[in-house]
Amino acid sequence: MTGSGPGLPADPESPFTAFGLPGKPGTDAFWAAARAPLSVPAGDGWLTLFLWRGTPAEIAFESWSRPVPLRRWAETDCWYAEVPMPARLRVTYQLVTDGTPRADPLNPAGAGGDRSIAATPDAPPQPHWPAVGPDDVLPLPATRLRWSSERLGGRRTVRVHPVGGGGPVVVLLDGDDWLYLHPAMTAFDAAAAAGDMPPVTLVLLPARDRSAEFGCGPELWEAVRDELLPLVAGSGVPAEPDRLVVAGQSLGGLSALYAAVEFPELVSRIACQSGSFWWRPGAEELPDPLGGPVGGTIAELLRRGPDLSGLRCAFDVGEHETRMLPHCELAEALTERAGATVRVSRSASDHDRAGWRQALLRDVAWALG
Repeated sequence: MTGSGPGLPADPESPFTAFGLPGKPGTDAFWAAARAPLSVPAGDGWLTLFLWRGTPAEIAFESWSRPVPLRRWAETDCWYAEVPMPARLRVTYQLVTDGTPRADPLNPAGAGGDRSIAATPDAPPQPHWPAVGPDDVLPLPATRLRWSSERLGGRRTVRVHPVGGGGPVVVLLDGDDWLYLHPAMTAFDAAAAAGDMPPVTLVLLPARDRSAEFGCGPELWEAVRDELLPLVAGSGVPAEPDRLVVAGQSLGGLSALYAAVEFPELVSRIACQSGSFWWRPGAEELPDPLGGPVGGTIAELLRRGPDLSGLRCAFDVGEHETRMLPHCELAEALTERAGATVRVSRSASDHDRAGWRQALLRDVAWALG
């Protein structure tokens, strides 16, 4: 790594010189040149430097690691941590000070107003996803539907956006995350403009209660079929509800596969990232939710022999999600055994939306064939 502070000499006592940061830590000149996180090779992985100016803080990772406290350099206002990271990792994190989580002011890559994204230098690029700082305001789709669901109860706002003029409907579960944390609308538009995505119509569906709605139960998909899709069809946005892709992550990925198994006439294309295939009723309340039967309820449903010959199913899971892998591998194998056309990949992440972003674009495009 090389420094970016012209005219600043290296400080032989500074622990940051090895990361390419010149100058004496804690000085105004040092902070003017500082940026983070920075990584240098270490064994089979990386040593990554995080910096914070001010008061005591810790790094809270969305997945992969427990919180890491920062330590102070000498008697300065410079707090830092050198975090060993494995090869190929992209992870969301926050800096927590006085109990308040915030984005890293030295990192231009963010997710919403209070999160940042770190990636090791060997993590694959994520074309079409722009770097978003904590002060940036993400664009929102112009079409906003007020959905008052009789089956699910309550009201929610569903955003709809035609990509490349509109086409098959792509339901993004946990839609608010893809609106306010990660700019899915911008990424899908860019992918379509580059020829990496066919025209589609995004339907960003927020969850009111993820645990209740994304378990293996029919209510959500009955409501999507009977209430939401007719609402989309009547919105005036060009859309083809009869060509439906469902994309979900974690519990949303479980729900996507459940819909394909139980509602094959509705859902015949899915993109599933890190599906929570450990799920079974009551598992979330257990001390070790992932410790039960491999494949959980979805494996039981797949073993009943459904005909999934009309399904195109893209599976992805973070390569660092070691405890998720057995559950995902069984669901992948059983889905293919049931006749589905299956694609399997692994992302450079743990259980983290920042690592699933490129798989989302790639797998939706593949699911549409």
